[in-house]
Amino acid sequence: MGNDRGGGETEGRAARPPTMMDVAAAAGVSQTTVSLVLNDTVGARLSQDTRMRVREAARTLGYTLSRPQSATGHAGSTVLGFLAEEISTDPWCAIQLEGVRQRAWESGFTVVAGVSHGDPDLEAATLASLSRQPLAGLIYATIVTRRVCPPATRVPTVLLNCFVPDHSLVSVVPAELLGGYAATLRLIRAGHRRIGHIAGQAGVDPTRDRLRGYQRALAEHDILFDRDLVRPGNWEPPTGYQAIHALMALPEPPTAIFASSDMMAMGAYEALRELGMRVPHDVSVIGYDDREIAQFLRPGLTTLLLPHHEMGMQAAAALIDGQLRPSGRQPQIKVECPVVERDSVGPPRRGQR
Repeated sequence: MGNDRGGGETEGRAARPPTMMDVAAAAGVSQTTVSLVLNDTVGARLSQDTRMRVREAARTLGYTLSRPQSATGHAGSTVLGFLAEEISTDPWCAIQLEGVRQRAWESGFTVVAGVSHGDPDLEAATLASLSRQPLAGLIYATIVTRRVCPPATRVPTVLLNCFVPDHSLVSVVPAELLGGYAATLRLIRAGHRRIGHIAGQAGVDPTRDRLRGYQRALAEHDILFDRDLVRPGNWEPPTGYQAIHALMALPEPPTAIFASSDMMAMGAYEALRELGMRVPHDVSVIGYDDREIAQFLRPGLTTLLLPHHEMGMQAAAALIDGQLRPSGRQPQIKVECPVVERDSVGPPRRGQR
């Protein structure tokens, strides 16, 4: 991640105009709420008090909405470009695109999309094709949250589910550390203290951040971190299945499991069933992602929503509402991963810890 420069930061902040993030902080609401209010979005379910707070904060700060202008001079364009790694074979980018389309449509913008399939040559060709029309901005989206080196373009760009280490581009990402914390906290509040964690794919940011959130929740509740309770995975059901067999063979097995994906939780369900254990009567399980299958597992899987739709809306709003700073360090917008309650978490059995 990039490092802040102490002296220039204060001077830069004093000179820069207010942003939508500033208005949201002053009004005590989300950036999405600020956007809905200031765009007079039809059908927005907001109280009159909230609308008044947002407008007063904007007036006090001197913030006004502005239409983005690209460096190529396409002032007034109402077309956003969306460049994704994949759409047809993975749900995440498709959900992101729907969020982008929804937010764009609310403000009279349309979206043109292209898919690179992870091929650099195809990515360059697709970007060139998208850029043949006047774009108000470009959204560059990935399936897995990670560092990227996006193709060079003069079009204002927002990174969706990815980021550059120097923060030279606005990025919208899920709040993964807080998500791992929330998942673990849900189990702790149910009474569990021996909590297993099935980690995601090695070497990627979501896996590291969810593990850090798990460790933080344990530490804040005086629960000793036990490395034996953390098992490797790769997002898919077989690793969840294998992890459960390893965890339940421990001299002191866990009473609850935090699986870093719903697919691994599905594998965990099957392994627990084979071992004659019931969810949540014998072992509680919480997943992550809120894939469609989570609601059809029995019992229904309590999980965390990976907020790709909201992230898409936030990325579009950053371009439409002029949240890009003229120069320097750009904001990173982190979107909360809320807990989706179903039936897979309960208290530990009597005699368990």
